[in-house]
Parts: sequence; structure tokens; C-alpha cells
Amino acid sequence: MTKKISQFGLLLALAFILGYVERLVPLGFGIPGIKLGLANLVIVIAIYLFPLGEVIALDVLKVLLTGFTFGNMASLWYSLGGALLSLLVMLLLKRIGRNTVVGVSIAGGVFHNLGQLMVAAVMVSTRQVIYYLPVLLIAGLVTGFVLGVVAWSVLGRLKQIRGSGR
Repeated sequence: MTKKISQFGLLLALAFILGYVERLVPLGFGIPGIKLGLANLVIVIAIYLFPLGEVIALDVLKVLLTGFTFGNMASLWYSLGGALLSLLVMLLLKRIGRNTVVGVSIAGGVFHNLGQLMVAAVMVSTRQVIYYLPVLLIAGLVTGFVLGVVAWSVLGRLKQIRGSGR
């Protein structure tokens, strides 16, 4: 039990730190609402290492910690909407079992942006934010791919470490 709690705490701390680093080094290329989503890397990895309840708790705590520390109430709602929709889709795709880590991550990136767009449509009471969808879909594809490749590599190395008894 202590080992699981420690691992959970380390992943939450890592997600928090990556969220902070991302704020220091904005990679949005001047396009509003677009970022790499480094903290989501931890969630993609956790999906393959932890039970469902722990992954959901990790995702919600990640959003709350980074939202209250680095954002405002609006950014918290955007992040929560994107994170929960993204997590739902990634968990479903993983459960189906015919998707790679990279594929799951790409879907997560796309649906994270779609969830944020849905929250934006509600918050600003207009459907015209839908015109931003193509930009967000492309961004989700690219960032999801990059994070998926990194997650795949990390998971492979963790498997090697576990196999060698370290």
C-alpha cells in the first residue's frame, strides 16, 4: 500500500512540475489555447500502470492543483472539461485494446481540445467558437502524437527496469 501511495504522489508531483514548466516555456506558437500538455503525459502513462479509480483521481487532482496554482476559475473549467472528456476517450480506447499508446494519446489530445471547446461554447454562450475547431484538432493530433511517442518510450523503459529486477 505504501508503495502505491508513493508512486501516486510521485506521479502527481511530476504532473504538477510539468504543468509549471509548460507555463514557463510557452509552446503555443502564438495561438491562443494551444499548449503541448506536458502534464497529460503523466496521465497517459498512468492509464497503463494504475487502476481506473487512481487514474481518475490523478487526473482530477492534476487539474485542480495546476488550475488553482497557475490559472483562474475559467481556465480551471476549461482544463477540467478537456481532461475528463480526454480521459474517458483514452480509457475506452485502451479497454478496446486494439490501440497503441500513441493512438490513445492522439485521441486524448484531440478530445482534450474538443472538451475545452465545448466548455468555451457554454461559457461564452455561442456556437461560433466551433470555427476554432480545425486549429484545435490539428494541435491535438500533433501534441497527442508527440506525447504518445514519449509515453510509449517511458513505458518501454519501465518494462525493461521491472524485467531486470531493479
